[in-house]
Amino acid sequence: MIWPGMGDPAKRKKTLKFLAITAGIGFIIYFGGLEIQNYLHKDDPLYQCINNRDINYKISATLELTADGKKADIPAKVGFDGGCQKSLYTLSNDGVIYAAWDNKYRFEIGQFLWIWKFPLRDMDETKSRILVNGVESPDFIHTSLEDEAHYKAEFISKASESGSPSFTPPGT
Repeated sequence: MIWPGMGDPAKRKKTLKFLAITAGIGFIIYFGGLEIQNYLHKDDPLYQCINNRDINYKISATLELTADGKKADIPAKVGFDGGCQKSLYTLSNDGVIYAAWDNKYRFEIGQFLWIWKFPLRDMDETKSRILVNGVESPDFIHTSLEDEAHYKAEFISKASESGSPSFTPPGT
C-alpha cells in the first residue's frame, strides 16, 4: 500500500519534511512546557524536596481520619518518595503529620491529603467534614495546619449510599 503523499518522490520529500518539522515543534512545546512548570514550581513547597534546604519553619499536628465510620491509619513515610522528602510528611503511623519549609507557609490539610494520594474525589464532600480541636471547620480541606492542633477528618464515600463496599484509604 502506498501512503498518501508518498507515491511521487517530490511529494514524499515534502511530506517527510512536514512531518519532521511538526515533530520538532511538538518536542519543543513539550519540553518547553516542562521547563516553564519547573520554573513556576521552584519555590512551591508542595513540589520541592526539602532534603538539602535550610529549614526555618516547622510545625506538627495530629490527624485522625475516618472513612464511612471506620478509623483509618495514617501510614508512615507519607511524603517520602525515592530519596525525596516533601514538605508535608509523616515519620510513623501514629497520626502525627509534619510540615517544614524555608520560611512560614500556610499549609492546608488538603495539601497533606494530596501528597498522601488520598482519593478525595471518591468522597461526598457535602457529608464529609474536618474538625479542628473538636470544632468543625468551615474551610473543609482548605483548613490551615496549626502547630500542635488536633484534626479529625470524617469522610463519607460516594459509594456508601449505593450499597457498594465502603472505601478503605490507601495504606490500610
